Amino acid sequence: MPKLGMEPIRKEALVKATITEIGRTGSLDVTVSQIAKRAGMSSALAHHYFGSKEDIFLAAMRHILTLYGAEVRGALATTTTPQARLNAILAASFSASNFRREAVSAWLNFWVLAQSVPEAKRLLAVYQRRLRSNLLACLRPLAGDRAEQVADGLGALIDGLYLREVLKSGAPDGAAAVRTARDYLAAELGRWEE
Repeated sequence: MPKLGMEPIRKEALVKATITEIGRTGSLDVTVSQIAKRAGMSSALAHHYFGSKEDIFLAAMRHILTLYGAEVRGALATTTTPQARLNAILAASFSASNFRREAVSAWLNFWVLAQSVPEAKRLLAVYQRRLRSNLLACLRPLAGDRAEQVADGLGALIDGLYLREVLKSGAPDGAAAVRTARDYLAAELGRWEE
């Protein structure tokens, strides 16, 4: 087995420090020096590994999207019915690992970054297409011709629940967010089971 060098370990530390710093400040107004200090290394080393602050932000965004995607795929792998698959997507979207204060702040700030950085915009577009595709696959058998409308509404609701969470104090309440999304589905589709 090949020996793992320091570069991937340090890059991972910088990515995690970036997410923590964005969560701490609630904005992208953090310096490479702050990120590097939190990661326990020099800002010169951070620049060596990533090149720029924007590149560190993009790496953090990819990290969050990768974790989210893996959790959704894992949750979907254990389900068979369309309703169970929708419940799995909601559970993964608002899980303790995805719906924690730092991740919520990072998501919000990545949406802001996407307004001016083409690669950030592309990454968020990929996320939105995948989410919509997963929702449509579940909703077509349940909503028929209304599947696209319901999927778009549910996708907007998921994003909106993240947005509203930054205005609250205390730990994010993933269970309440899932209930809100299920209430929406119940209103759109009729009866909804957990």
